[in-house]
Amino acid sequence: MPDWLVLVLAMLAAVVVVVIITLVRDKRAAEDEDPSETPDVIEYMTMWIGVIYAIVLGLAVAGVWEARSAAQDHVQAEAQALHEIYERVRVYPPDTRDRIRADVDAYVAQVVDKEWKEMADHTRLSRHGAELLAQIRQDVTDYEPKTDFQAQAYQPLVDQVAALDQARSSRADSTGATMPNVVWIGLLTGAAITIGMVFALQIRRSRRELVLAGLFTATITFMLFLIWDFDEPYSRGITATAQPFLNLFPHIKG
Repeated sequence: MPDWLVLVLAMLAAVVVVVIITLVRDKRAAEDEDPSETPDVIEYMTMWIGVIYAIVLGLAVAGVWEARSAAQDHVQAEAQALHEIYERVRVYPPDTRDRIRADVDAYVAQVVDKEWKEMADHTRLSRHGAELLAQIRQDVTDYEPKTDFQAQAYQPLVDQVAALDQARSSRADSTGATMPNVVWIGLLTGAAITIGMVFALQIRRSRRELVLAGLFTATITFMLFLIWDFDEPYSRGITATAQPFLNLFPHIKG
């Protein structure tokens, strides 16, 4: 089911529930009940609950968006390190150069064609990708420079392999959910309390009040969906992509 359809259904369901509860409550309300007599302390508490929950929602959205941006940065750093290795080995003998470049191509193809799907479906990296990285490291570090020019290129190449390994590890750490379960419990509980305070204010079934209650509920539902959609940077929503690999290695078909 597309994410946009999930959002629409969730918003409609939340609004329908609020409207139904409002209508049922209004029908069962005492005839002498006066909504204008809501105590000031309830209005004050409702205001502060709404403000606090709005701040929490804003921080949660900012957190998951930052995590998504960081995940894309890890991909860019990994692709750039591979590109540097690919280009810097040109000073090596043809057989060593071609072997390392072939290893880099194999690694990129593995990430783009297979590992990306593994991350999306199972939130983990593939074992074969780690093996290909180990092969790149072995080929780079085991080579003994024969000239001063090759010796000058050796250490930067080793540094790029280290950067590649670090970027891959960071990508692995970003494959799971960003928000802990306890935070989700707080967000959902806060939503229930915040929306429930609408009824504490003795909302009636006038068209204006029902529309405002529906819009208020739909807005909170949208924000929660936005957090959920960004919560796993490689799996759903506006995900981090493997495009940096394809940009730097156009000969690899994704």
